[in-house]
Amino acid sequence: MSEALRRPRWRRRRRLLVLAPVLSFALLLLGFGWFLLVVARGPAEPGRQTDGIAVLTGGAERVETGLRLLREGRAEHLLVSGVHPQVTLADVARLAAMEPEALADRVALGPRATTTRGNAREIAEWARAAQLRSLRVVTAGYHMPRALLELRRSLPEIELVAHPVVPARLRDPAAGGRARTWSLLAGEYLKFLAAWAGLPYLLGLPLDPPR
Repeated sequence: MSEALRRPRWRRRRRLLVLAPVLSFALLLLGFGWFLLVVARGPAEPGRQTDGIAVLTGGAERVETGLRLLREGRAEHLLVSGVHPQVTLADVARLAAMEPEALADRVALGPRATTTRGNAREIAEWARAAQLRSLRVVTAGYHMPRALLELRRSLPEIELVAHPVVPARLRDPAAGGRARTWSLLAGEYLKFLAAWAGLPYLLGLPLDPPR
């Protein structure tokens, strides 16, 4: 009788062992679908004015977008986080076709951050010092979910408004047919999952530099 009871239990366990990786993979794919929908979104409330703008460096057109938003009056203050230590305000002013003096009281450069988590800390220090209540976040669309995750951890009291930038290589109609596009998106999705789960923190590993 005991042997008869053991067999069905083992069969149930075996089915669970088979189903577990299948269900995990299905959840991973569903999550990737959600990630792609988020990445495809445009700027949130594009006409809204916020107290500040934070640009996370690491990709083309991000700084230029932040400066354009500043020039359009979408905010009074801007931080470029993660700039090279040798970059000066004059270098940034050239991108905006403005005089450095015009940006002196409005643009701050953050040279310390080398990771997304570092960006969040650098931006949090700046935003709190300036007593900001709302912040427009400028980074690549595929980097935005992870950037907002880290910023919400560091700045839970400040409202964040996403302003994603689509790099030229992803605006190309043929981008969807390239393996490197999907490799980039899948890699960013896995980095987001790792950051969401807190794996880099638990393992004591540094987060990757923002793209």
